[in-house]
Amino acid sequence: MRFFTSEWAEAARAAVDAGPERAGKLPTYWNWIDRARTGYTATWALGVRETGEYLVLRWKDGKCAEAEISSDPSAADYVLAAGADTWRELREGADPGRVVMYRQLRLERGDVLAFFRVIYFFVESLAALSRLRTD
Repeated sequence: MRFFTSEWAEAARAAVDAGPERAGKLPTYWNWIDRARTGYTATWALGVRETGEYLVLRWKDGKCAEAEISSDPSAADYVLAAGADTWRELREGADPGRVVMYRQLRLERGDVLAFFRVIYFFVESLAALSRLRTD
């Protein structure tokens, strides 16, 4: 499957909707993730700076309901972007938490406080997305 194609977008939607692998962390962490996800409704646009393409993920009531590749992130509640090298590193196993913490994937638009209230949910979703195998 090729990166940033319609096929990849649907696989990404299914992966984040299925949720993270639940190994290696305390049960209280996963309880927090579950609470953050319950009823969550927002749209994320995750972009590649060099191409201007975005994976747009629409969350409705805690489910990732839709995904598409778009060059227009204007309808998203949260717009985040990273360089192609960062996306490659994520696909090769880079720690998504570190990628966010060290601002390699940056929040470019959206309510910062609201976004960071669910940051671990976002990071675990990014981890699920980054495990997809691509060409």
